[in-house]
Amino acid sequence: MYQGIKIIDFHVHFPPVAGFEKPLWGSPTFTGEHLDYVNKLRKRWLEEWDFPEPESRSLSGEEQAKRWAEEAEKNQIEKIVFVTGHGENDNLAKWIQLYPDKFIGFAYHDPQFPDAREKLAYAVEVLGFRGYKMFAPLIDCPLDDPKLKPIWEYCADKKLPVLIHFGTMGGGGGVVEHININPLSLANVARTYSDIPFVIPHFGAGFWGELLRLAWSCPNIYIDTSGSNQWVRWMPYPLDLESLFRKAYETVGPERIIFGSDSSWFPRGFARRYLQDQMRVCRQLNMKKEDLELIFGKNAARLLKLDDF
Repeated sequence: MYQGIKIIDFHVHFPPVAGFEKPLWGSPTFTGEHLDYVNKLRKRWLEEWDFPEPESRSLSGEEQAKRWAEEAEKNQIEKIVFVTGHGENDNLAKWIQLYPDKFIGFAYHDPQFPDAREKLAYAVEVLGFRGYKMFAPLIDCPLDDPKLKPIWEYCADKKLPVLIHFGTMGGGGGVVEHININPLSLANVARTYSDIPFVIPHFGAGFWGELLRLAWSCPNIYIDTSGSNQWVRWMPYPLDLESLFRKAYETVGPERIIFGSDSSWFPRGFARRYLQDQMRVCRQLNMKKEDLELIFGKNAARLLKLDDF
């Protein structure tokens, strides 16, 4: 436990491993002056947060899994949910199964594939994954397009949590415009498939008002708190972590807020300061212990069907 609260980190990316140089689906590519600009912003972000430079891909998946199991133990995290991994879903499943008491996996592949539903069914029913991760700004058709219907129907049938990234993608210099960048592009799907718990990370990553309206309208929308949330600095009105939590709490209550860190690479490992900052803000807002238990663990456990949590 951390401060007497059982913690589930609902949003972690399995770190890069040796032998998997091919970018993940959706990994942004930059060239020329744009690349220089992105690298400059990235370096400044690392300095602002006092994070070390990510290491090179020198370790195997088994070695990285061992390090993450040690991170979970050191930081008093009950469960780590890996929402992406390097390579196919099979590889992430293999590494997760090394520590089944600590790790949970989400399927991650393009939902526009002709066999996307079959890939998802395999990941859930054979590999044991408990959710599905998407990047909305990488899906080139409307989210209620008929070709995505098999995916939504499967997720609804299984009540499978779907974590969908909306908003700015790729950090500074990344994607800021797309047909599906706004969380409201999910509205028709969320209403039609009310059995799907949709989890929107990073407080909407720049689309905060839109996410609040969507969550107010649809009771199956959950707000994921993960990351540095540095996007608040470029909003046209003052915004900080405390105001994000306060407005989320007022709009949807503690039952639909889910803690995540967006951790991944080493030597940073688990971004403990994100947990510290979020717990501090929630305590400053005088949330009850029961609310903290929901936000930092029990909501995730409910969506992941962890009956023994």
